[in-house]
Amino acid sequence: MYKIFLLLFLTITFAISNSIITPLPMNPKYNYKKALLGKKLFFDTRLSHDNTISCASCHLLKEGGDDNIPVSIGIAGKKGTRNAPTVLNARYNKLQFWDGNAKTLEEQVKGPIHNQIEMASNFKEIISKLKKDEKYHKEFTDLYSNGITSFSITNAISEFEKALTTPDSKFDNYLRGDKTALNTNELNGYQLFKDYGCISCHNGINIGGNLLQKIGTIEEYDTSDFGLYNITKNNEDKFYFKASSLRNVELTAPYFHDGSIETLEAAVNIMIKHQVGFLIDEKERADIIKFLKTLTGKTPEFLRENK
Repeated sequence: MYKIFLLLFLTITFAISNSIITPLPMNPKYNYKKALLGKKLFFDTRLSHDNTISCASCHLLKEGGDDNIPVSIGIAGKKGTRNAPTVLNARYNKLQFWDGNAKTLEEQVKGPIHNQIEMASNFKEIISKLKKDEKYHKEFTDLYSNGITSFSITNAISEFEKALTTPDSKFDNYLRGDKTALNTNELNGYQLFKDYGCISCHNGINIGGNLLQKIGTIEEYDTSDFGLYNITKNNEDKFYFKASSLRNVELTAPYFHDGSIETLEAAVNIMIKHQVGFLIDEKERADIIKFLKTLTGKTPEFLRENK
């Protein structure tokens, strides 16, 4: 009986979700001059209290947009508690951070700055540093009427992040109508991705990033991190985390909120087991992974311009 209801749920979910997956825009809109300023800030270690950590320290933009380690290292060698999400295509997430604690890129920028493990700084301190830099003073005043402020800093960085999109993946080309973009195994993997209900959480333009979901829906998942509960203190919110975007997923290992899963193969097995309750064979898993690798896009054009 359980499997009948589950298959019915997956069928309905597929019908709803499949209609809202769309390819990434080829030419995303952003303010070019502000993005240039935001890029400088993104790589500037003065945003951290001890001038050692920049946004780029934890987000390697040409290597998947994360840092490829379980948890990031902040000031004074302090270890974070969660895996650094990629900033690539983050503009298309409806929720930022693993617990959805930020809704916009601007809100997301503020988080690491104030986090005592990450940058351990504040805007008063940062503004004081940046105002001593004549080049920054001119660039900010040219773009913002109030010059260097918390708003202009977060706005410029978020404008740069808006430029960090990775369009033109094989799957995007398939969605645009090129039915030869995916081979037989990749197409089968996409079908399995839908049949097993992965699409119920990983959908939309970013193939994820839209909602919070409990990890361990069918079978309990062993984690000491309570997720959304840490914010709401509502017992019903325990173990709820953002269903992350799957774009460029082959480049963003290790996986999950704690960075505990080293390979894509293991991640797929765990998701199928704990979220859906099915066992899949090696061929099915291999095809799903082949499909997931079609979600890897090109390096953002803004970075290829090497400005």
